[in-house]
Formats: sequence, C-alpha cells, structure tokens
Amino acid sequence: MQHSRTRIVIDGATAGLIGAAVVALWFLLFDLSRGHGFETPSLLAATLLHGLRDPHLLHHSMIRLVGEYTLLHFSAFLCVGVAAALLLEAAENEPPFLVSVLIFFGAFEVFFIAVVLFLGPHVMAALTWWGIIVGNLLATAAMLAYFFWRHPMLAKNLFGSGWLRVAREGGFAGVVGAAVVAIWFLGYDLASGDFLRTPTILGAMIFRGADAAPSAHVSAALVMGYTVLHFFAFVGFGLAIAILLAASEWEPFLALGVFLLFAVFEVFFVGFVTLLDSSVVSQLGWWKIVAGNILALLAMTAYFLQGHRGLRLKLVERWATLDLDGQEMGDLGVGIAAHPDPQPTGNGHGHPKPLQP
Repeated sequence: MQHSRTRIVIDGATAGLIGAAVVALWFLLFDLSRGHGFETPSLLAATLLHGLRDPHLLHHSMIRLVGEYTLLHFSAFLCVGVAAALLLEAAENEPPFLVSVLIFFGAFEVFFIAVVLFLGPHVMAALTWWGIIVGNLLATAAMLAYFFWRHPMLAKNLFGSGWLRVAREGGFAGVVGAAVVAIWFLGYDLASGDFLRTPTILGAMIFRGADAAPSAHVSAALVMGYTVLHFFAFVGFGLAIAILLAASEWEPFLALGVFLLFAVFEVFFVGFVTLLDSSVVSQLGWWKIVAGNILALLAMTAYFLQGHRGLRLKLVERWATLDLDGQEMGDLGVGIAAHPDPQPTGNGHGHPKPLQP
C-alpha cells in the first residue's frame, strides 16, 4: 500500500510538471504571436511578487522576472498534481470522491482567472480570459492523460471502459477533422503561391485583432498558435459528437442531433470570422472556409461510421416502433369512438331510477 501511495504521489508530481510545461509553452506561443515575447510570465511576476502595477516597468530585469515566475509556476503545478493524484486515488476506492475531483479541476480554472482579475485590469487585458482558459484546459488534459496512461486500471475503475472508448473515439475524430482542414488550407495556399497564408491571417485575427490580419506576415508563432487553437477546437467538437453517438446507443433518435451539431459548427465558424471582420472572409474566400469544414465533417463522419455500423439499423427499428405505437394508439381511439361506454340510467339528477312494482 505504501509503495502504491508513493508511486501515485511521484506520478502526480510528474503530471503537475507536465501541466506546468504545457501552460508555459502555450503562453510562450501566445506572447510571441502578439509580438511580445515573455510578456505573460514577466507581467505576472512583477504583479504577484513585486507589486508593480505599471506594465511599462516590465522591461527592467525581464530575465529575472521570468525566472522567478517560472519557479513559482512549476512549484504551484507540482502541488496541484500531487493533490489531484491523491484525490484520484481516493476516488478509486470511494466513487463519490469522483465529484470532488471534478470540482477540484473546476476550482483550479476559476481560481487562476480570479487571481488575474484581482491583480488588475491591465493584467487581464494583457492575458485575455480565453488565453487563460485555453492554457489551463490544455494543462488539465495533459495531466489527466499522463496520469491515466500510467494507471490504466484506475481510469477504467473511475469512468469505465465505455467512457474511455468514447473519449478516445472523439479525440481521434477531432484530430482527423483538424488535420483534413489543415491539409486543405495548406494545399490551397501552395496552389495560390502564398505559403501558410490562411493560418497566418486567422492567427493574426485572433491574437492581434482583426485590424492586423490583412497586413500580417507569415511567422512560426502565428501559425503554431493558431494550429493549437485549431486542433483544440476540433477535439472538443469530436468529443461532443462521440458523446451524442454514445447516447444514441440507448435512444437512436439522438443521432439526429449529430447532424444539427454539424450544421451549428459550420455556421458558427463562418459567422465567428465574419463577426470579427468581414474583410477577412473576403480575403480568404468564404467558399474555401466552407469547403474545408465540409471535408473535415465528411472525414469525421466516415471515421464515426466505422465504429457505429449498426446505428442506421437501430434508427430504422426505432422509427418503426414509434410508427407501430402510433397506429395502435390510432386504432384504440377509433375503437373507443365506435363503441362508446353505455350511459348510466337515471332520473336526470344523478340518482338511479326507482324500480316499478
């Protein structure tokens, strides 16, 4: 038992270090994409450790500020990883503790955002709320993936093999869809003579604002930053579809929600880009965006159909069952109308008619 506890603590510490590294790499890409390298760690170190509220003072001793925050950052994630590991171990023995694990990771997300909000508006403006959420979600996913990879039986005991299969299916389908869109954009840019132009424009629009998108130059930071968000969004979309398909095994009609989700995804992406700046859509070509997403949806559909071959038959059987139930209800209504219940005899006042001698 003690050996198992020590192993879990060590794996939790390792998972925490992995999560810290993922967040650090994300914010490095985030800062480089906006043209301000190491702005996030230096800003947080100056505010948390030195009480500086003026972002213009960050140029002094930036290396020292980055080193101080990196030490604090990795130490905090080390503690978070160990705490999460101990909670997961407790949840294996007592399943109700699984809710505590979910609350713990949710509180972890909220706590970091609350700290940044408390530090002041200039810190929140520099980091942006969605950058914080994406970084922490990436770290959480990396930590859980490592821990469950090291303890596969723990994952099965906590979630069951069915939900693990759903997670793997949805994650892989999202990667397939994201890869198809990336290859489509890459091929289009190569054919038009503008290598990596599409991810550069989209990355500049997200990280630097819509005004900077048309004049953005190709850079590794912009391309990699957008690629991370691109795959992150598709993996989340794939997980949502996988959960719907898993639920459709019990209620086949829920599979129709997948088509609705496809349509919402398509409209959302085009609408989101248009809302930010319609000139970006005209520059990229709306048909190119729509075609890339359609290719991705077709690839994801083909992948999901391999694992749900009997879903169409179940949907037909369920439709036939509902149709038969509807006919039976209709026949019952016709029978009641044709043979109404006899009216009780009486004197008109609800009392039985007295018997005649």
